[in-house]
Amino acid sequence: MSDRRSDTLVRDLALYVLARFSLVAVITAILVLVQVPLLVGLVIGLVVGLPLGLLLFRSLNAKVTAGLAARNERRATERARLRAELRGERLDTDDEAESHGVDRKGADETEER
Repeated sequence: MSDRRSDTLVRDLALYVLARFSLVAVITAILVLVQVPLLVGLVIGLVVGLPLGLLLFRSLNAKVTAGLAARNERRATERARLRAELRGERLDTDDEAESHGVDRKGADETEER
């Protein structure tokens, strides 16, 4: 399931970046059509288009932000698990304990004995 989330994150991020730079290209093209030099039009397109893209593509921005937050959370959890294993500890999450049929309290009491 994480592959599916990763695919949608990549798709959403690509769409978001493409949409924002397309907006810059459209603004630049309009300015060039009204006889503004290309370099000046590009600079104005960047200055106006990128902040405007934040407002126009707010829902896509929210999807990308949520996807990145979920990805960072998964990476932090995995990093904590790997560090615990390097220290020689076994880091069981509640999901892993339940899937093995072990009650966390029972596991703690067994380790103490």
